[in-house]
Amino acid sequence: MTATTQLGPDRMLDVREIPCSIKHGLIIQTFVDLAVGEHFILRNGHDPVPLRYQFEAEFPGTFTWEDVHRLPDDVAVKITKVGALTGAPKVVPHSCGHH
Repeated sequence: MTATTQLGPDRMLDVREIPCSIKHGLIIQTFVDLAVGEHFILRNGHDPVPLRYQFEAEFPGTFTWEDVHRLPDDVAVKITKVGALTGAPKVVPHSCGHH
């Protein structure tokens, strides 16, 4: 089973209840598994700024990041793969910081 098989018909990946120790790895694997042109909606309990920085560092020019909604404990962003990945992506779990 790949990470994208966990996406429902709404393409939502809700990680609010997933421990930070595995959250980033799951999100990154979901992105890696996408075909160019596909997207998913990431739903998180806080603004995923560290994750966006990680995407910018590891996948420059291959994604778009659009806010869907932003509430105090519920943030959703649409992540679309717009370019092919080069080389083997580093799917490494990262901490969510102090969240």
